[in-house]
Amino acid sequence: MTDTTSIKHPAPLTSGDFTAAEEPFALFAEWFAEAVKSEPNDPNAMALATVDADGLPDVRMVLMKGYDADGFVFYSHIASQKGRELAANPKAALLFHWKSLRRQVRIRGSVTPVTDEEADAYFATRPKQAQIGAWASKQSQPLESRFAFEQAIAKVAAKYFIGEVPRPPGWGGWRITPQRFEFWHDRPYRLHDRIEFRRDAQSQAWSKVRLYP
Repeated sequence: MTDTTSIKHPAPLTSGDFTAAEEPFALFAEWFAEAVKSEPNDPNAMALATVDADGLPDVRMVLMKGYDADGFVFYSHIASQKGRELAANPKAALLFHWKSLRRQVRIRGSVTPVTDEEADAYFATRPKQAQIGAWASKQSQPLESRFAFEQAIAKVAAKYFIGEVPRPPGWGGWRITPQRFEFWHDRPYRLHDRIEFRRDAQSQAWSKVRLYP
């Protein structure tokens, strides 16, 4: 749908429209499945927002590596800037933007580390070169040169030339458990559709409200 579409005859809202959804995880699953088919690169890419000790926001792109009714999971270095910020303030916001579908999903909630077993299982699925990189990188720390990084990679690669690469002790994952979902869909002339789901605890039912664009 483009801005040349007449606002006098917008696409009607039907019983099958996403705003009729009553549960956010099922709706996310539908949208994500469509994004996997349409997005040319990384449909699982999401912006992760945290805050530092001074309350200054930080945001960066990470890759979602799994989701279920308990939340959305990603992995990184524990001592990275985001890792330190999440340890100090275990709350975060996520944003999925699927440009090909003209859709966004915003998520806010609490954050908990994944178990060692979960982190080990995921790390074992990574390409060996990525596993080596996780050992060689001191993420978010100053790096004197690219050559120094390449030397560190070569050293780790030689150490683990044969056999499996274990998960580094400073590398793990986090799970964002949603308390807020917002689903946004583009419509002509900025007359977008937005719905928000809210709950304060996992034991509670979701409440839903439609929002002005």
